[in-house]
Amino acid sequence: MRFLLLAAALALTAPALAADPSAKAEVVMANFSFNPEALHLHAGQSVTIHFVNNGSGGHDFTAEEFFSAATMDAANRTKVGGAKGRVSLGKGESLDVTLTPKAGEYPAHCSHLLHSTMGMTGKIQVD
Repeated sequence: MRFLLLAAALALTAPALAADPSAKAEVVMANFSFNPEALHLHAGQSVTIHFVNNGSGGHDFTAEEFFSAATMDAANRTKVGGAKGRVSLGKGESLDVTLTPKAGEYPAHCSHLLHSTMGMTGKIQVD
């Protein structure tokens, strides 16, 4: 009897567990680096990327092709600067962007003067 009650309880809670299919990822911007340097995501799976700037000044995460190919609502499209495909953050700021990525490999960099030359580059791999 206890087994049947447990099985029924699990069956009732399973849809609630599946109600939030959004995966989570984090990109930390520091002085001339992204962590992780290579972001791995799943094509067609909604993901919320939490961007954090831990650097001593402003940085951005520019990935025009990636953001352009991804599906997202208007509010999230605004967060990435529309066609610019850029998340810009001041020192200590953070921002969440929710999107559904398209398969491919995409370059990313900080567009601030000389930041990518100094190593602030990365890639996004979507399988």
